[in-house]
Amino acid sequence: MSAYEWLIAEQKIDYPTALTFMEERVAGIAQNQAPETVWLLEHPPLYTAGTSARDEDLLTPERFPVFLTGRGGQYTYHGPGQRVAYVMLDLKRRGKDVRRFVHDLEEWLIQTLAQFGVKGERRQGRVGIWVNRGGGREDKIAAIGVRVRHWVSFHGVALNIDPDLEHFSGIIPCGIRQHGVTSLWDLGHTPTQDEVDMALKTKFFEVFGSFG
Repeated sequence: MSAYEWLIAEQKIDYPTALTFMEERVAGIAQNQAPETVWLLEHPPLYTAGTSARDEDLLTPERFPVFLTGRGGQYTYHGPGQRVAYVMLDLKRRGKDVRRFVHDLEEWLIQTLAQFGVKGERRQGRVGIWVNRGGGREDKIAAIGVRVRHWVSFHGVALNIDPDLEHFSGIIPCGIRQHGVTSLWDLGHTPTQDEVDMALKTKFFEVFGSFG
């Protein structure tokens, strides 16, 4: 199946609904019965716990709903003003190389941020994309957490456009205490969600090539 879908949710999607969709779509892709898919959406405020999450990193468990998830990583916040991109690709068609897939996700985010004048960077030993704020300060602007089943990827990335950054205070994001979080708007760049979506789509195809 060579067709693909690029989906943009018009409404906020609760996490269980998103997870159900991904589970069904991944199974379909693995059986060559569904198209590869990228799904852009927003969640209502919530925390998710990856497979490496530690209890002590959830500081205010009563604040927002908390969902256990099979993706890699630790605790992450999702909420309004953050663009989540769930990426469901058949890695059998891409060399069965998970490290390359994650590297390409990073490159996708870096190139998208560059469209808005922001230099996103990788950091050895730290997952996600980071911004050097000067004076030794580095803040995370995008998170990455993936899972692969039958060589089909799901979960994906989360890019901070203009979320309420105070909401991150209920967790130790990704278990990293010595660094903070930021967003495009926090850095003084104020694109609309539609502008970010367009940049994400353009740069996705530049990095990953065509689907299928």
